[in-house]
Amino acid sequence: MATTTPLTPPDQHREPPPLLGGACWWALCAAAALVLAGCSSLGPHRVWGTAAGLGYLAAALLASRGRSPRTAGAVAVTGAVLLPLLWLLAVDRAQLEVRVVARSAGLLLAEGTPYLQHPVVPEDFNPYLPGMAVFGLPEAVAGPGPLTDPRLWMGAAFLGAFALALPAGSRSAPLRWIAACPLVALPLAVGGVDLPVAGLMCLGLALAGQGRAGAAGLVLGAAAALKWTAWPAIPVALALLAAASRSAGRPADRGEGRPADRAATRCGLVALLTAAALVLPAALRDPGAFRAHVVDFPLGLTDAVSSAASPLPGHLLATHVPGGRTLALLLLGVSALLIALSLLVRPPATTADAAARLALGLLLAIAFMPASRFGYLVHSLVLAVWAAVREKPGHPWLLRVRKQVSR
Repeated sequence: MATTTPLTPPDQHREPPPLLGGACWWALCAAAALVLAGCSSLGPHRVWGTAAGLGYLAAALLASRGRSPRTAGAVAVTGAVLLPLLWLLAVDRAQLEVRVVARSAGLLLAEGTPYLQHPVVPEDFNPYLPGMAVFGLPEAVAGPGPLTDPRLWMGAAFLGAFALALPAGSRSAPLRWIAACPLVALPLAVGGVDLPVAGLMCLGLALAGQGRAGAAGLVLGAAAALKWTAWPAIPVALALLAAASRSAGRPADRGEGRPADRAATRCGLVALLTAAALVLPAALRDPGAFRAHVVDFPLGLTDAVSSAASPLPGHLLATHVPGGRTLALLLLGVSALLIALSLLVRPPATTADAAARLALGLLLAIAFMPASRFGYLVHSLVLAVWAAVREKPGHPWLLRVRKQVSR
């Protein structure tokens, strides 16, 4: 008779299954990097593709010869992150986002707003919220140089937040794997504004899962001040806090409100106040410029066309279907409504569930946004990897089915 039994104590202390890191995985990464090197029109991307392709091939060779995943992963990180990053820093080459962040920091110090008053061409626009300018402050204060380059500070913020969000004692392997993954290694080397947002979302959910509502609100508020894509993490964290408090079975005092409501309210208020403190001063300084940069330009409502134009469903609808932009925005709204309803009907019970729900919501948003690109998928990737690492061994997914003979 087949019965489902919980994991035994020895199973509960067993190491989790290793993340993708075999020869086939590294060979696939090498193929993707080399294709990018051959097809991209961007110089920094070609540099990354060449160096990363060689690094991934070396990692695949080591893995095929039985070397440890740690050794192969270290070689992959060296080839996909360290070598192209050092070369690009030496020749002062970076993705456009790096220059936008550096310029926004200079404008913030000089004029109190990170936005040009009369943007004309796409390069003039800064589609990020004012908090993103923080990563350009070292360069704005100390001048251009390898140590003040914004991509270093964005990468450090991502790796630090992601590491803190991981369980203590099991950080090395997931951190090494995520850094070597092509979708993360590329922006680490050439510059990418999505990485610190993704790292802070993971850290905010981790703090919410620990019941630290105020700290979670502070981190998520900081993430929300960087980019609009961080805002969906706030309601997910609130649902997680409410569900965790209710499942704890603590009695509610009608005069003081339920503990679930108090924790979620505290987290939400701290998040909103933190975001407002970081965003409103620059937004109120020039409301017209703020709207043009961070609302109209990302939605494609300006004469300048965003370079975020990967062939995802939202972009294809907006480009090739009459009234497609409206349809794409409608699909975006419907997907957001469905995710919101899922949080109300079945709130996430664990941090892994919350991360998976947020990853799904962001995946739908990226798919239906009229101006989007494949690089934005790093949000869902980072959240999915973090959810897999955070999954507890005793979760029902990991129950074993044993065949027993009935007597």
